[in-house]
Amino acid sequence: MPAMPRLVFTPHLDRHIDAAPRRVDGPTLADALRNGLDEQARRYILDDQGALRKHIAVFIDGAAARDRQRLTDPLDNDAEVYIMQALSGG
Repeated sequence: MPAMPRLVFTPHLDRHIDAAPRRVDGPTLADALRNGLDEQARRYILDDQGALRKHIAVFIDGAAARDRQRLTDPLDNDAEVYIMQALSGG
């Protein structure tokens, strides 16, 4: 089986979505999320325009996703995509 990007979710997302890690097909972040998220997870992570919601942080191989609107960040076949709730406060 060829290598594919891996979506990894922080454990606290379990109460909102199926947060099991998974391998997905997709050369870009948009493709990987489209192929790897069910409808409930998609609504939780993406807004109605398909952009990342403000309360979600995504890291690709340790670096923050650059394109939070169109999700055009490229993914290598062995990429690790970490999805978590962003922290806020003051």
